[in-house]
Amino acid sequence: MDEERGLTIAQRKRQVVSDELKVAALQLMAARGFDTVTVDEIVAAAGVSRRTFFRYYASKEDVVIEMLETLGDQMRAELAGRPADEPTAVALRRAVEVAVLDCKDNTGKALPVVRLVLRTPALYARSLERQAGWRDDMAEVLAARLGRDRATDMYPGLAVGIALTALEDVLRRWAESDGTADPLELTARAFEVIGPALT
Repeated sequence: MDEERGLTIAQRKRQVVSDELKVAALQLMAARGFDTVTVDEIVAAAGVSRRTFFRYYASKEDVVIEMLETLGDQMRAELAGRPADEPTAVALRRAVEVAVLDCKDNTGKALPVVRLVLRTPALYARSLERQAGWRDDMAEVLAARLGRDRATDMYPGLAVGIALTALEDVLRRWAESDGTADPLELTARAFEVIGPALT
């Protein structure tokens, strides 16, 4: 609410148009699949022009991938803010749970996005690119937290990579359950498996 109050009218209008494009794209893609939906159909459903679409997004892939944009920053911030004496496995689990809770709290919006990403090779490839950036950023934080040299020490990058692989498996299982499985419980199970490798 406070964030919205701080926005200018132009920024609010921009946010409304962006949200309308996202909603239109997701509804169409969820119903018919990513590959069959065109930009023309998205703009018609959103009631805007092609020119407007391309002012906001470079491609239809970007409409979906943008929804993942802030997750990496949020996980990195959570990891950076964890207590200094907290075991690495616990700190990484809490960081990953930021993304998991976002999905759990916004199932109606998140579930179609997760399904689309997992079922669409082009989107899945883009999400892996995004995850590589998350891994590098979070590994820097973990290295600093542990007093290790990221350039020579493999542990920070591998530890974060393992945690992000667990996150992907959790989201895959959650999507396969049509959102009925508890993603936090899945995360707990995943970290029981990978915990020994992180210790």
